[in-house]
Amino acid sequence: MGTEIYVRDAADPRKAARAVEDLVGGWRQRRLAWALAWLDTRNRYRGSVFGPFWLTFSTAVMVGGLGVLYSTLFKLDIRLYLPFLAVSLLLWNTINQITAEACAAFTSADAIIRQMRLPYTVHILRTVFRTFISAAHSLPLIALVFLVCGHLPGPEAFLIVPGFLILILNAIAGAFFLGLLCARFRDIPPIVANIMQLAFFLSPILWKPELLEGGQAWLFLNPFYVLIEVIRGPLVEGGVPLRVWAAAVVYSSGVVALALVFFVRFRNRLAFWI
Repeated sequence: MGTEIYVRDAADPRKAARAVEDLVGGWRQRRLAWALAWLDTRNRYRGSVFGPFWLTFSTAVMVGGLGVLYSTLFKLDIRLYLPFLAVSLLLWNTINQITAEACAAFTSADAIIRQMRLPYTVHILRTVFRTFISAAHSLPLIALVFLVCGHLPGPEAFLIVPGFLILILNAIAGAFFLGLLCARFRDIPPIVANIMQLAFFLSPILWKPELLEGGQAWLFLNPFYVLIEVIRGPLVEGGVPLRVWAAAVVYSSGVVALALVFFVRFRNRLAFWI
């Protein structure tokens, strides 16, 4: 009997349907995910005077120090470089934090997964919401830098809306993929951390794309540049090249497809991995 049940489960033709039910059920319980994310944020900074605003202070110090240093090294106008750097660091910190926390999206919720029948999607939304709550505390810093430098985005700034939606979509899909992968192989998180550290220096965050001269046209092959540029471009650089938008759609489609394949294929095994 046990073998028969196992075989039926392994070859369950309703895997895709159950995965879709999980996604729909998790989205319907997004308020629960938001409440859990807010509770995580409060508990993380319990006893702290400034709470998550410490991240804002840290980013402000980095923007000020690195802005003066790299504007001098690259011979750039600091009033033009500081808005670029502030937006770049905020977006990179958000992407980096999502990536790091996505690796533990399921393993950190192992007690809940073992004891409660809850859609796995709730844990993913909880992770993504928690990251964006932390990132939102640095938004006043962006406004302050823009004000001090006299930078006023034009009407193309409205393009950050589709750019932000692309970032959210990649965050959720990437969290599914990394959460499943790291639940199965516990040595993946250090590898991911090393890749992100390398990507930081290879992506135009501290340096501007124009400094590559002839190589600038190939930057769209860097997915991290694409995710950052679809938001940074409308705010700082007056727009985004069409090839960057096309690359963002292609990369996002690939990440979503990969996440769906993994979730459908391995969803039933997740409880045993953790």
